[in-house]
Amino acid sequence: MALTVTLWGYSLAALLFCMIALSQVRDASTALPRWSFVVALVGTALWALAVAGIDANDIAARVTEGIRNVAWLWFMHALLRRQPAVPQARAITAVYIAVVLTLCLAIIVPIVPATRPGEAATLAWVSVLFGMIVAVSALVLVEHLYATVAPAARGGIRLLVIALAAMWGMDLVVYAITYVTHGTVVDLIAVRGVMMALLAPLFAVAVLRNGDWTLHLSRSVAWLSLSLAAVVLYLLTMMLATSALAGIGANARIVQTAFVFGSTAAMLVLASSPWLKAWAKVVLAKHLFSHRYDYREEWIRFTGTLGKAGGDVALALDQRVIKAIADLTDSPAGLLLVPEGQGLGIGAAWQWEHDTVSLAATDEALLLGLATSSRIIELDAVRGGAETMVTPPTWMLLDTNAWVIVPLVYFDRLQGAVLLARPPVDRALDWEDFDLLRIVGRQAASFLAEGQAQEALAESARFDEFNRRFAFILHDIKNLVSQLTLTARNAERHADNPAYRADMIATLHDSAGRMNDLLARLSQHHTGRTEEPRPTELRPLAERVARRIAHPIDVRGAAISALVDPARLEQLLVHLMQNASEASAPDARVTITLDNEDGRPVVAVMDTGAGMSPAFVRDRLFKPFVSSKPGGFGLGAFEARQLAEAMGGTITVTSREGEGSIFRVRLAPVAAHHLERAA
Repeated sequence: MALTVTLWGYSLAALLFCMIALSQVRDASTALPRWSFVVALVGTALWALAVAGIDANDIAARVTEGIRNVAWLWFMHALLRRQPAVPQARAITAVYIAVVLTLCLAIIVPIVPATRPGEAATLAWVSVLFGMIVAVSALVLVEHLYATVAPAARGGIRLLVIALAAMWGMDLVVYAITYVTHGTVVDLIAVRGVMMALLAPLFAVAVLRNGDWTLHLSRSVAWLSLSLAAVVLYLLTMMLATSALAGIGANARIVQTAFVFGSTAAMLVLASSPWLKAWAKVVLAKHLFSHRYDYREEWIRFTGTLGKAGGDVALALDQRVIKAIADLTDSPAGLLLVPEGQGLGIGAAWQWEHDTVSLAATDEALLLGLATSSRIIELDAVRGGAETMVTPPTWMLLDTNAWVIVPLVYFDRLQGAVLLARPPVDRALDWEDFDLLRIVGRQAASFLAEGQAQEALAESARFDEFNRRFAFILHDIKNLVSQLTLTARNAERHADNPAYRADMIATLHDSAGRMNDLLARLSQHHTGRTEEPRPTELRPLAERVARRIAHPIDVRGAAISALVDPARLEQLLVHLMQNASEASAPDARVTITLDNEDGRPVVAVMDTGAGMSPAFVRDRLFKPFVSSKPGGFGLGAFEARQLAEAMGGTITVTSREGEGSIFRVRLAPVAAHHLERAA
């Protein structure tokens, strides 16, 4: 198996290096010391052919390896001479000459055993020792080259330096293991051929654009290449470790198995860590690319998320807005803050699992500041004492998970803001982050504005649908009125006829049934008559309404009174009890609680049903024709609030999804009525 891998690995490496050398011969590029680079590539290809066709320990392979190393050192020295001012240039040149002389000795030593067979074993170990010295010296010179090159040019030679360091590093590993184990490491030699084949593309990329030292490589290809390199490095490490463990004794096989299993499990756990992935992306963007973001790819992903593409179809628009912006900065969660009263309230949350969701509230300062300046707020800078035109609320500054506030501005109007959670790899924002977040914030704001416009159109369409239904109902009512009018006229003539009376009663029953059906189609319940507010006992009225609802309802609390219109309050409680019973399971009881709060009577209707989201309660609950129930018209809560306000009361709602809802109706106290009458 090792011989097959050796043959194919070194052959592929030789082919790739030959192709790169030919491309450089035809190219008139002056970005590299061209001829020294071509000679180094050809020397590497000849060495790879010698190992593939003969053997790694053969004299031809050793000689060509020395030639390869001399050629690469020549190339590195030529690169170094291109720098305008190299400190201690003569000393560095002397070091290169010393390493080349050592290489010459390393080339001569393998030839001596052919003339003096008796000293073959000793000279073989001397050759291995020379190989280790050359590899270490070359690695030191590679590091010196990278440190000496001007900072502006380091980005261009980075891949080249990595490739040379990996090549000589692998040589050092092979020679070191061979020296320690006193034998030829066949598996490592085979893996070195595969590694050289993988390093060839790095040399090619370094000169891909005829003198342009900037890396022109997509992030996907770079990510896959680095992942493949990491896998190869891991396999090499496993081979080295298992080879070292092979000499511990009789239990070597068990120890090797335990080591491989444990290390592989640890690597899988580490590779699945979000922190590692985020860190790798940051390092990749920082060291291999001139820009942090691949704008084409990020824009496609951003618009795809907003447009319901991919696997997030189930997310609502406001949650998709949060996710689309959070994905740009690798933020794991976010909140959508929308205008609410004089400040900003929680409109939606995406994967935000912190207690601040239930406590979040902002004052007018944040709303006005974001609307006026449209600035992105980096909360860490504010915590550090930096001056800012916008003052975030206290709860944001106390929550260390809160990271950045991105305003969503559309036509100079603040549609909201997105609060991003801190990414796995913490970092400060730079100019690219600010520019990109500002652009996507405006785009997301346009989506929210469009969504609001669509909701307005949908509400208008619901009104049109209601008007059409009402036209049919009017037609049916006209028929019923005609039928009842005819019945009343005939009653004047045939009231004494028993058969007519029986027919009249059947007609009245039928008309009443049809009218109830029409009322059910138009609304859940008719409003009934209204009266002037008067002191009314609440418990008997609540119990009477509870008996009319086909659901188990408990009425609790003291006997209190309120200044209300009994008919309106009865209709209001019918709406709330009916909604609570429809939202609850058949066996789940609805509770009505009567109490006094701050001197005002309060009727609380509590259920343990599905509950509602904060966004639905704020934006849709009390709108007509908006219902969370399939097929519902959504008039119950709307009419209930109108009835409460008509009696001088209010309705507040507390709801949690999956836990239930509580509707509190605050009514006018009787004492106020007595004071007015006394005055």
